[in-house]
Amino acid sequence: MNHLFVDNLTVIDFAYLDATRGLVGESWIADVVLGGELDEQGMVFDFSNVKRTIKRVIDERVDHRLVIPRGYQGLIWNEDQPDTFTWKLTDGSQIVHRSPDEAVVWLSAEHVVPSAVARLLEHELMEVLPANVTSVTINLREEVIEGAYYHYVHGLKKHLGNCQRIAHGHRSPIRIDRNGHRDYDLERRWATLWRDIYVGSEEDVVRRHVGADGVRYVTFEYEANQGEFALTLPEERVYMLDTDTTVELIAAHMAEKLKVEFPTDAIRVKAYEGVGKGAIAER
Repeated sequence: MNHLFVDNLTVIDFAYLDATRGLVGESWIADVVLGGELDEQGMVFDFSNVKRTIKRVIDERVDHRLVIPRGYQGLIWNEDQPDTFTWKLTDGSQIVHRSPDEAVVWLSAEHVVPSAVARLLEHELMEVLPANVTSVTINLREEVIEGAYYHYVHGLKKHLGNCQRIAHGHRSPIRIDRNGHRDYDLERRWATLWRDIYVGSEEDVVRRHVGADGVRYVTFEYEANQGEFALTLPEERVYMLDTDTTVELIAAHMAEKLKVEFPTDAIRVKAYEGVGKGAIAER
């Protein structure tokens, strides 16, 4: 059998649900190996078609979606409300999510792990690849980050693309410089503050209440061009901004907070949104 490989084909930025961590923002790099017979061109698959076909399927199926493991015992889903589900956390609190179908991925597993998502993608790719391709192997991996990073989830209702989905996320490093020198302590502080956090916009809040379980909850709702979105989660798992939650505004927020703390210092924040992209704010 012949094999063709493409490393670093794409990055999928998404969110998933975990029994303990709750909403988790994630960024996985996708590597692909195709096996099969050579076609009339002497190829397993034309490189020019890799992005048109394989990257498209991976991006459309998982990127900027919320991945939900069907096998989790704490998942409550009502067939009368197919766009809404409740996720029970191990600490007794819960998350309630409502969205159009294209904003979620239902995974046949108890937990969201790279191998389970890879199997889903491999199955769907075999449905669209030519007959001479007899195997597909997807490797999903995290970026190797030397330094502090955090997992965050958000939604951008004003975005015309898939960022409007209320629960998609990223695994992101951060760099903070004070007076031209990197400050690792501040980076670790922000990474701790934003560990598995939902970054919400105050203008999207429609309700704050204390549930029957004694937990304080916050509910976000908005309508975007893909439909209506709503998310309720424990307030302690939320970091609020007075603005939208674009990476540009996130970087600016961090820089402004640090400038208040260190008013005489030059502050530079390089906030990433997933792998290899983000925003810089200087104060």
